[in-house]
Amino acid sequence: MSFTVAIVGRPNVGKSTLFNRIVGKRLALVDDTPGVTRDRREGDGRIGALRFSVFDTAGLEVASKQTLEGRMQSQTEMAIEQSDVVVFVIDAVAGVTPLDNRFAELLRKSDTPIILVANKCESRKGKSGLNEAFSLGLGEAIALSAEHGEGMVDLGEAIRNTGVIDDHDIAVDAEIDALDHDEEGGKNRPLRIAVIGRPNAGKSTFINSLIGEDRLLTGPEAGVTRDSIGVEWTYNNKPLKLFDTAGMRRRGRVSGKLEKLSVADGLRAVKFAEVVVLMIDADQPLEKQDIHIADLVEREGRALVIAVNKWDTVKDKALRLKELRAEAQRILPQFGGIPLVAISALKGHGFKQLMTAVFEVYALWNQRVNTAKLNAWFREAIERHPPPAIQGRRIKLKFITQPKIRPPTFAAFCSLPDDLPKSYVRYLIKSMREVFNMPGIPIRLHLRKGKNPYAGKKR
Repeated sequence: MSFTVAIVGRPNVGKSTLFNRIVGKRLALVDDTPGVTRDRREGDGRIGALRFSVFDTAGLEVASKQTLEGRMQSQTEMAIEQSDVVVFVIDAVAGVTPLDNRFAELLRKSDTPIILVANKCESRKGKSGLNEAFSLGLGEAIALSAEHGEGMVDLGEAIRNTGVIDDHDIAVDAEIDALDHDEEGGKNRPLRIAVIGRPNAGKSTFINSLIGEDRLLTGPEAGVTRDSIGVEWTYNNKPLKLFDTAGMRRRGRVSGKLEKLSVADGLRAVKFAEVVVLMIDADQPLEKQDIHIADLVEREGRALVIAVNKWDTVKDKALRLKELRAEAQRILPQFGGIPLVAISALKGHGFKQLMTAVFEVYALWNQRVNTAKLNAWFREAIERHPPPAIQGRRIKLKFITQPKIRPPTFAAFCSLPDDLPKSYVRYLIKSMREVFNMPGIPIRLHLRKGKNPYAGKKR
C-alpha cells in the first residue's frame, strides 16, 4: 500500500465507525462513550477498487502533554505527520463546535491534503451541520453516514482527487481477492504475536521499546490500552504483527460495558495470534487471572511464552527466577516446562532472549513428528506403563499418528477409547512432551476406535 489516510476529529464524531467501514471489519471498538479510542489503530483500507493504509486516531482534545489526553493527542499528531491524506470528521447533527474550529485552524497550516467529512448525515438533522461545515475553511464537506455506508463513493473519489495515488493503488476486485488470498496463505504472511496480561504489566511499553518507536500510548495509569492494536514490524528479516491488548482483570472486577468490550477485543487477539506472550510483573506472583489467561491460550491451541517484566527492579534475580519457574511448572502443567524469560521493557533488556523463545515455540507449534519414531515411543510408553484393565477387559492401544500441526494433534487408535482414563491420556502427553521436547505448546491427543479387519467378512 503506497499511501496512508489518517481519520481525525474531536471525540465521538464517528471516526472508529468510519474506520471499520473502510477496512470492512469491526476492528476498532465503538461505543457512545466519548474517547473510546486512545491509540492509533492501522488497517488495510478499501473503497471500491482503491486500496490504502488507514489510521484510526484518538479524538482531538485540548490538554497538557503530561496528561493521558495530551499523550493521546500526541499519538494523533504523529498519525497526521505519517499520512498522505487526512480525513477530518465532524458531527453533522451536532454542527460545527469551537473544538472543530480550533483543529481546523491547525489542519489548514498542514501541507497534507485535508478532506472534510460531515458524518451522521443519514437524517434531516444533519443538513444544518453540513451547511455549517463551509465555515471551517476546508472546502465543501462530504455528506457521509459511516454507520449506514452512505457517501463512501464520494469519499473514495475525493481521495483520488488529492493526487497522492498511483495506478498500483487501484486494482480490479479479482486482483484484490487474489492478493488477499496470498496474504492469508503465503509464506510472507507475518507471524502474529499477541502480548497479553494484567493491567499495568508493561505490554505497550514493551512493544514501543522493541520496535524503537512511541507507537502505542503508555503511562502510569492502569488500563491505558483499550483496543487490541496490531503493529507490523520486521525482526531479523522476519515479518511480524504484534498485538497490544487491554489489561485483563478478574471477571468479577470487570465493570462497565467499555471494559468488557476491551477484554473481549483482547480475547479475539489471542484467537488470531499464533504465539502469545503472557506478560507478568516480576514483583508479583502468578495469580488466578494469569492462570485463566494461560487456560484460554491452551484452549485456543496457541503457543505460549511468559515474559517477566520489570526485571531491573528485582534484587535477588537468581532466586526470583528459580521461584517463578517452579511456580509456572506447578500451576501451568498443561504447557510442560513453559519458556520463561526475564525482561525490562523500560530498559530494553532481555528482548533478544524473548524473541528467540518466541521463534522456538512457534517452530514447535508447527512440528510434525516422524511416524516411525512416534510409534516407537508409543510402544515403549505402553510397555513402561500399561493401560489399566476395565472390568477385567484389557484396553489395547494399537498405533498413533499425527493428522495435524498448529498445535501438534495426534490420534491414538485403541479398543475401548471411551474407557481409557483421562489420567492415562495425561501420562501419554507428558511422556510425549519430554521425549520429543515440546515445551510451551498445547498438545492434542484424540482417541479413536481401531477398526476390526475382519468386520463384515464371512467366516
